[in-house]
Amino acid sequence: MSGFMNNLLSNFSTMLSVGSEQPQNTKDTDTACCGAEGGACCSSTSESKISTETAVSESYCKTAAPTAAVSHGCQEASSGCACTSSVPTEIDSLKIIYSTLTGTAKILATELAAKITTTSANISVKNIAVIDITEYDNEDLLTETSVCIFVLSSYNIEGPLDWFTKWLRDIRYDFRVDRIALSQLRYAVCGLGDSAYGEEFNGASQDIDKWLGQLGATRLYPLGACDKNADQKGQFDAWTDRFIAELEDSRSLEYAPTNIEYDSQGESEGEDEENQKDTGSGEDMVDVEDMGAMAIQLKAARKERAEEEEEEKGKAQDHAKARPKRLIGDTARVRASEEPKQVREMVSPMLHKNLTKQGYKIIGSHSGVKICRWTKSALRGRGFCYKHAFYGIQSHLCMETTPSLACANKCVFCWRHHTNPVGTVWRWKVDDPQFILDGAMENHCKMIKQLKGVPGVKADRFQEASTIRHCALSLVGEPIFYPHINEFVTLLHQRNISSFLVTNAQFPEMIAQLVPVTQLYVSVDAGTKEGLKKIDRPLFRDFWERFLGSLESLADKGQRTVYRLTLVKDHNTEEIDNYVELIRRGKPSFIEVKGVTYCGYSGASNLTMANVPYHVEVVDFCNKLVAKLGAGYEMACEHAHSCSILIASTDFKVEGEWYTHIDYEKFFALVKKGEHFTSLDYMAKTPEWALFGTPEAGFDPEETRFYRKNRKIVEPPVIS
Repeated sequence: MSGFMNNLLSNFSTMLSVGSEQPQNTKDTDTACCGAEGGACCSSTSESKISTETAVSESYCKTAAPTAAVSHGCQEASSGCACTSSVPTEIDSLKIIYSTLTGTAKILATELAAKITTTSANISVKNIAVIDITEYDNEDLLTETSVCIFVLSSYNIEGPLDWFTKWLRDIRYDFRVDRIALSQLRYAVCGLGDSAYGEEFNGASQDIDKWLGQLGATRLYPLGACDKNADQKGQFDAWTDRFIAELEDSRSLEYAPTNIEYDSQGESEGEDEENQKDTGSGEDMVDVEDMGAMAIQLKAARKERAEEEEEEKGKAQDHAKARPKRLIGDTARVRASEEPKQVREMVSPMLHKNLTKQGYKIIGSHSGVKICRWTKSALRGRGFCYKHAFYGIQSHLCMETTPSLACANKCVFCWRHHTNPVGTVWRWKVDDPQFILDGAMENHCKMIKQLKGVPGVKADRFQEASTIRHCALSLVGEPIFYPHINEFVTLLHQRNISSFLVTNAQFPEMIAQLVPVTQLYVSVDAGTKEGLKKIDRPLFRDFWERFLGSLESLADKGQRTVYRLTLVKDHNTEEIDNYVELIRRGKPSFIEVKGVTYCGYSGASNLTMANVPYHVEVVDFCNKLVAKLGAGYEMACEHAHSCSILIASTDFKVEGEWYTHIDYEKFFALVKKGEHFTSLDYMAKTPEWALFGTPEAGFDPEETRFYRKNRKIVEPPVIS
């Protein structure tokens, strides 16, 4: 009975899951999408073993390419991914509700109704109505099951929208009203306004969009904002085109799950931050990625994990008590020779469960993908990660993945708290690189689609995020450990996706054999053998020789290379002379110096917040390092929010101006050309705001900085 219940619960969990869950036996699986269910992309069989039969042309993914061909009911292209459904979208009832004073919103709402019914053959609407909001009974919204599109004009004077706005606000903050009162409603909001009103621009539309979501309604598409002072009609047409394209995927009408992870503050975060809004970078900002708040959650997760391990241990002991039958003499030898040696999967069920809890989507037997918090920030217009300031990457166009969850180190600052497997040789099953890439792209796009329900997500950014332009191979584990890493990188470049690969410098032979990547990182966590052993806790006995060999291999690459230094106070901040020697050995193009991020309590590490350096301390370390290096390296960029500094080779300083950014199109052209090229052949100019010492401190002035409510301001130490 217990086995039956376990199977039942397992199947039920699978039905509820959004991404790929437990690795499944792929022998009897039908057609799968992008590898998520264990199969290659739109192939009739789901074989995840090494194979060259999976073609890019069989992709079940939609990209930004306007001329994408259709195959197997799906669109194919060379880059990006946003999986679609070939099932026609059927809508019983659709209501377009508008508010207007001058008649503009009514005209646009009528045009939208016509566009939905005439331009898309993949959308079938039985009943469609265009309704003035003054004629709509507000109470009907509580039982509304129609798909509702709100086209709302906002004014700083009394208007037709005021009554509905006041009513919805009262509903939102009435403690007697259920927080999922509008769970049957699916909606989208497009606001029409005048940017001359400043912060009041589309204020009512923003509030309505937010409150509907907070009352449990499913947001079908991010809020639109059309400015009267710009091309309002063009902006509205662009928003409606993207909305209709989203509507063509029948799965977009599915009701949003209640357990979507937004931010630590959830839907209410926008309200908590209303009075904390600011642009640029503040002088008093000493935020180290705001990760300290996770300590309680991580401690609870660790306790739960310990209980699970204890339970598994008990099962193993019970199993060991059973006395096996003994085989004697020749019979035993024959039986042993007959039994085939099975290669196990890297991700065990228990490990799969732990990684899934942490937000990973597991691909096949040894790969994973996860949405970075900076992707969520970029979608909301709240800033990009340090790679935007240093190299020109926009976080919402970046996919963070790894083809190997295993690592050869057990670093003290590992933010995964050592839940991933470790090893020095590959002893697991090996999945096909095409299968891994398809699965990573599909799951990434699924997670992006879930974020359309997050308040504040910008419609244009959400649409752009369906095209993957960059891949950070730095999620967890050791990507270069994967036996077919060269084929995987080549597939990325064929899709015009840049590759940022990070290695822990324990596989020098793999670095030497690696095909050109957009940028190759080596983690240099200590300057001495003793320090490296203390911080990285490597598994190889000859770890120091491997480390030095990796740095020497890096010097021979002739492409963009980076040393990544993670500063841990009281561990590696006093080893400047040794770092200088290592830099001269590997001759990197850049040196990223970053303060360690505290990820909460972990029994596997004794780090505390006292080990996290302030930004001013990182700057001081870099000043001393550059002074020791002498000519050839200078401090080029910074991203104070991430407590990061970029030291660059003066080869990238042309006529007094820094060129640390990357010309990605030129890089892809050079790769496809197949001839030798160097890092200087695809460099691009660094914007002024990203340079070290500027007032912006690496925060893009086009973005809006939000501060948490009641955040604690800590004065950084004074450096003498």
